[in-house]
Amino acid sequence: MEKDGLQNLTLAILAHVDAGKTTTAEALLYESGAIKTPGRVDHKDAFLDTHFLEKKRGITIFSKQAVLDLPQDAGRAEEASERVFLLDTPGHADLSSEAERVLWAADAALLVVSAPDGVQAHTKTLWQLLEKYRLPVLVWVNKMDITERSRGEITADLAKHLGEGFADFTGVCADGSGLSSKLAEEISMLSERSMEEFIENSALSGDSLRALIRERRLFPCFFGSALKLDGTAELLSALGRWITVPERSESFGAKAFKISYDQQGTRLTWLKITGGKLRVRDMLGEEKVTQIRVYSGAKFSAADDACAGSVAAVCGLAISFAGQGFGFEKDSASPLLEPVLSYTIEITDGTDPFTAFSKLSQLAEEDPLLSVVWDEKLREIQARFMGKVQAEVLEQLIEDRFGIA
Repeated sequence: MEKDGLQNLTLAILAHVDAGKTTTAEALLYESGAIKTPGRVDHKDAFLDTHFLEKKRGITIFSKQAVLDLPQDAGRAEEASERVFLLDTPGHADLSSEAERVLWAADAALLVVSAPDGVQAHTKTLWQLLEKYRLPVLVWVNKMDITERSRGEITADLAKHLGEGFADFTGVCADGSGLSSKLAEEISMLSERSMEEFIENSALSGDSLRALIRERRLFPCFFGSALKLDGTAELLSALGRWITVPERSESFGAKAFKISYDQQGTRLTWLKITGGKLRVRDMLGEEKVTQIRVYSGAKFSAADDACAGSVAAVCGLAISFAGQGFGFEKDSASPLLEPVLSYTIEITDGTDPFTAFSKLSQLAEEDPLLSVVWDEKLREIQARFMGKVQAEVLEQLIEDRFGIA
């Protein structure tokens, strides 16, 4: 059972491929004490990349959840979160529809940028998604140990490609101290309110900075190397210092953002609880919740209930779908990213195509944008993919899960 009144925050972590997103997630889990040793993608022991396809390819393919508690230090904001539900997302562009669905559940985001690579084309796509869903963002500039670019150059590059509001927050305290007068003046120009405060006080308070972050006018940047755990402790503290928890309704609300199946074939509906509380045996629509699971990596603990702000996978729902709203939540609108390539799925091992189609429909539950359909006239299975990598992943997934080539 969750503690009532716990300040839960759901944080999506996003990046272009090879920026070090999973390594950053491992570092945050380690700094928080959630894991004893940070794993590595190249060592195939990452806490979050648990599927055999992820280990084989060395990339995140499926969104995963981890739970960590933030340090209770004196630099925290009063409205800061105590517990973070960290949602790791795929970084490859072909798998970005999975990343977008995670944003339906997020309160805020951590955008990881590679210092040597800078802003990539997919970084711009992710930024468009973050704008669409109006999420506050902290930026982690990774791999500073292998670049000659300065923090100022990188911050200017972010502003050039993504827009204004990026600021180096290294050493800035929760009350706003540590912010240079020059930077405070630049930030004050982001809103009339902050400009008036700066004119009156020649400084900006921590509360004003947090308000600008909530309003998506200000995007604090932090710098270091996740692999070497350089700067990651400060990044962890920054989550409690600068990201505030949204107000939660006492009425029940939840949003389904993912459908998956465990190794035993149990259907899981992943919910972000946006208000009130969900209990085992509660009815969601016409179906009863039979179990509530709180995952962290590959393992889960069963819970009697799930409070507002938390993320849980529930059993017992057979007709739920990604994007479905419960309680006061409405169904999600159409996603920004949609597949552009149409494919025919050819069965090469003699399995009856219609039999195969009935099984592949399970994959369409997990990713509705696949649009898996049966063409009766051509007697073939058709689907839509984001690109070659997604097609290769699905080919391997179909063979592993259903034994169909």
